[in-house]
Amino acid sequence: MKMNAAILWDYEQDWSVEEVDLDPPRDGEVLVSFEATGLCHSDHHIRTGDLPAPVPIIGGHEGAGVIVDVGLGVRDLKVGDHVVAAFLPACGRCRWCATGHSNLCDMGANSLIGLQPDGTFRRHARGQDVYAAIGLGTFAPYGTVPEASMIKIDDDIPLSRACLLGCGVTTGWGSAVNTADVSPGDTVVVIGCGGIGSGAIQGARLAGAEKIVVIDVVDTKRDKAFLFGATHFVTSMPEAIELVGQLTRGVMADSAILTVGVVEPPMINDAFGIIRKGGAVVLTALAPISDVTPMMPTAMITLFQKRLLGSLYGEANPRADIPRLLSLYREGKLLLDETITAEYKLEEINEAYDDMLAGRNIRGVVIHAH
Repeated sequence: MKMNAAILWDYEQDWSVEEVDLDPPRDGEVLVSFEATGLCHSDHHIRTGDLPAPVPIIGGHEGAGVIVDVGLGVRDLKVGDHVVAAFLPACGRCRWCATGHSNLCDMGANSLIGLQPDGTFRRHARGQDVYAAIGLGTFAPYGTVPEASMIKIDDDIPLSRACLLGCGVTTGWGSAVNTADVSPGDTVVVIGCGGIGSGAIQGARLAGAEKIVVIDVVDTKRDKAFLFGATHFVTSMPEAIELVGQLTRGVMADSAILTVGVVEPPMINDAFGIIRKGGAVVLTALAPISDVTPMMPTAMITLFQKRLLGSLYGEANPRADIPRLLSLYREGKLLLDETITAEYKLEEINEAYDDMLAGRNIRGVVIHAH
């Protein structure tokens, strides 16, 4: 099959939309017609080299679409099924899947470097093999992908909204509900109101947080933050620390969730300053892979028993959590339509990322033409 796709040929270059050859599905794989894909900051991390991935690579990992073909050995999906691409596959058999941590599934290793689980390629351009981001490559209207990466959903859910659960919203929601373990009455700070931050705010709200303080340098996100469930909005960390101190009578926040575009070392130190004794800083956003010197108040972590927690995909189990979140969307309790700031054509992908980096979007979505 021939199709157009957005390829990154080298770091720090623009995405190039051009013709790609796609192989049919092999054993355990399906061919998906992607209707939409979210524009996640992680793909920009690939572009800058902050997230090491080989090039050339087709970007995109936050997709939703319809199954149009299945390979041998596919057991649970059929042609016509509507699916969301979980950006980390789940085999259901490894130690991590068996203990309810499918976000850490062993199948993710090849996927993270852009190969199929068997270590081979399905995409080719300019006479050479091309990698696919997280083994998905949703910056293309079609993808040959592992069945293990696809989550079947009900047909009545708009695919242009369901795609957000492939990464951003689920990651943010899980960062609050699973990793921070937000409880009714908590005070939660969310640092960054983008695609992941919007999910974290909603996760904290649905978990019963009493106060949700959102920090974002872009003041125009204020109204959206309140729509998602924020009780307070500020544009700087010093302002937030003073506010949280007043709101909690000096106790400080139960948790702080870092969901900014790029983590800088001082941010972690600041986040520790806004949480209480025994509180948690949840690190969901990515720092450059070369950054190994975070700034942390080490003695205070020990003396005040504060915790730094990593959160991959919000510790979600996508086969259970994506249908659950879509049920909340259907009931009007999880806001997906409101998360999407703008829709784009694939040819506009560089413009779309400019909008994201300028803070104009909560989440941009590419609608694929077929």
